[in-house]
Amino acid sequence: MKAYGVAAGLAATASLFYSTSAFAVTEISWWHAMTGANNEVVETLSKEFNESQSEYKVVPVFKGTYPEALNAGIAAFRAKQAPDIIQVFDAGTGVMMGAEEAMKPVADILSMGGKPFDKSQYLGGIVSYYSKPDGTMLSFPYNSSSPILYYNKDVFQKAGLDAENPPKTWAEVWDAAKKIKTSGAANCGFTSTWLTWIQTENFAAWNNQQYGTNENGIAGTDVELKINAPVFVKHFQDLADLAKDGTFKYGGRTSEAKQLFLSGECGIMTESSGGLGDVVKSGMNYGTGSLPYEQGVEGAPQNTIPGGASLWVFAGKSDEQYKGIAAFFEFLSQTKIQSRLHQVSGYLPVTLAAYEDTKASGFYEKNPAREIPIKQMMGKAPTENSKGVRLVNLPQVRDIMNEEFEKMLAGQQTAQQALDSAVERGNKAIQEALGN
Repeated sequence: MKAYGVAAGLAATASLFYSTSAFAVTEISWWHAMTGANNEVVETLSKEFNESQSEYKVVPVFKGTYPEALNAGIAAFRAKQAPDIIQVFDAGTGVMMGAEEAMKPVADILSMGGKPFDKSQYLGGIVSYYSKPDGTMLSFPYNSSSPILYYNKDVFQKAGLDAENPPKTWAEVWDAAKKIKTSGAANCGFTSTWLTWIQTENFAAWNNQQYGTNENGIAGTDVELKINAPVFVKHFQDLADLAKDGTFKYGGRTSEAKQLFLSGECGIMTESSGGLGDVVKSGMNYGTGSLPYEQGVEGAPQNTIPGGASLWVFAGKSDEQYKGIAAFFEFLSQTKIQSRLHQVSGYLPVTLAAYEDTKASGFYEKNPAREIPIKQMMGKAPTENSKGVRLVNLPQVRDIMNEEFEKMLAGQQTAQQALDSAVERGNKAIQEALGN
């Protein structure tokens, strides 16, 4: 904890005096992984909270990509220099739960703020993902998202496609991508960020397919991957075939492909709903649609699973710091804050009140596509296949899958070979992480 007195800038002795005075400000460090328009949101929120009261000061610190931020937090904890709050992406949830002794449950922290904590005010599908089996909420769902489809309306028109009717199935996406490529409307037809989260984990949930045993890790940590089933093989072989002539273009393992879409190089993209801010900022004539589903698969479309990230709080901090964190989380939970976050960023409102407030304001009537990610996640009750994916080492398993996908897209192996190898290597990594 650092303290700043009203006489900041005076001699060290004066600073020491003020640090124990009634004028002390408790500093709260917040490590995050937000870039572009979403980084601006982080800075704005911190500034607004700091100006709303005089007891606490939130200091946001950018720590790189989601995986980099998680690794930085682990290293800092081991060095006994952990921040107060760290933003951890959905794939890191199992990792953080496995290190529960290093964290303080957010449910306990919110109770320290002097107000009774009621998790029912948060969207059920989101809060359950960040809770223990007994229902204890472990982290604060800051920026929850769902993957959706984005498309460039100008490119659609040039390719002779209906710019007001986005593709709904993967077969329709492939057809539209080919027309975009062959017509010369854009250099590439389709790209996607996060092949693991969107094309694997959400592909499974949205099509009601098993990703892994034990309800994809929700019901137990001993998981065997099932992503080499025929429906996955067909989907990834389609991608591999489209990559041969550049109809599909691979951008990278996380959100790098977004630049291929923003630059106009690719006409269609699947990406997080949280990527909306950068799309809007680009000035593109864009449209959005639901995440495509595999036509003919029983139960499809089902429901998507949360992406984005939540805020975890490290253990070993002072009561004053925890009270400050509780105040910050209460600030973030305000209906006006959540409504604004949802409307400007594309992330889901994490509270029911914010969703209802946005709906009552007529926002969805003017922007019907903006309700897409919420309806995708809440439209149907989740099945055992669609509650989410929670592995003790999901970031590592994702890396393994990405290595195999990259070899496949480079023409070095088939989709069947890539997925068989990903399953074999992934299962071995899971067992090693469990100590077996």
